Amino acid sequence: MPDEVLSQDEVESLLSAMDPAAAAAAPLSTPTRSAHTASRSHDKVSPYDFKRPERVGKEQMRALQSLHEGFGRNFGAALSALLRTIVEVKLTSVDQLTYSEFVFSLENPTCFNLLRADPFEGNLILDINPSVLYPIIDRLLGGGKQFGPLARRPLTEIELRLVARITALVMIELRRAWENVLELDISVERVESNPQLVQIVPPNEVVVLVSFELTLGDVRGMMNLCIPFNAIERFSGKLTANSWVGYSRGSATTHTIGTISNRLDGSRVELVVTLAESSIRTADLIGLRVGDIITTDHDCNRFLKVAVEGVAKFLARPGAYKGHKAIEVEDKIEPRKKNPGAT
Repeated sequence: MPDEVLSQDEVESLLSAMDPAAAAAAPLSTPTRSAHTASRSHDKVSPYDFKRPERVGKEQMRALQSLHEGFGRNFGAALSALLRTIVEVKLTSVDQLTYSEFVFSLENPTCFNLLRADPFEGNLILDINPSVLYPIIDRLLGGGKQFGPLARRPLTEIELRLVARITALVMIELRRAWENVLELDISVERVESNPQLVQIVPPNEVVVLVSFELTLGDVRGMMNLCIPFNAIERFSGKLTANSWVGYSRGSATTHTIGTISNRLDGSRVELVVTLAESSIRTADLIGLRVGDIITTDHDCNRFLKVAVEGVAKFLARPGAYKGHKAIEVEDKIEPRKKNPGAT
């Protein structure tokens, strides 16, 4: 029997002739789907905590994160140069929370610095954890890689003087990090050991907490920068992609080239001239005396290589100048071009 397509009237007739129990069961599927859809839409609803309101927008939070990532890299390099050892500074988080949550999360005693950053309103907080601060102080006082037990006490007057060198580096790099957004004049108003005795804003006020992890050898510790929202509220519009993107590497200008050249002019570099290379037995080396002559295969008419900081840069000839041994630079050594296919 060939397949036939039912008309609309025939379909309606068949539906009306169906068993009433089956017809009654059919509509029940609709509420089931509706309940599933309602539960699925309910899952997308995120609860809002009125105790921790998010007053800083996502774009501003991303700007603060990128801005302080650059600060962390530069501060790590400056601190490494001061301590003459490798110090890694890594940005771990940028969060919004209340001031009371921030204060009660800190150790007591700690190094609690109140910063004044004009034109920001109020104060900022720089907290350095004692677990990494005391090893830094020990290093500044000439200690080695082995650090003693962690002291649980407030800082002494001498230690506060040493900590001032660390906070000075923080303020310098923080000023550079913010210079594309705002010109900051940062200073330390006072240093406290008990964070609960200092209240710069009401306990429920929202703050932005920028946390860094400092690694000094086998020692790790946290450094926290607390920025109250009311301090940056007037300038939050400047924390956009157009303002902080300029912190990344830019093209060289005549001014920057001249500044770097002036700073490098006074730098001392090691200059080494290789007169000749030869091999000698250990027994002959031990028996060398003043006046002995070592023969080499180097032709006296050939150029000598001049290396600057271990890199061959010039070709020169030996000679004398005003009674002193000297060389005369004849040519430059062009750097080798890397093979694009080499790994």
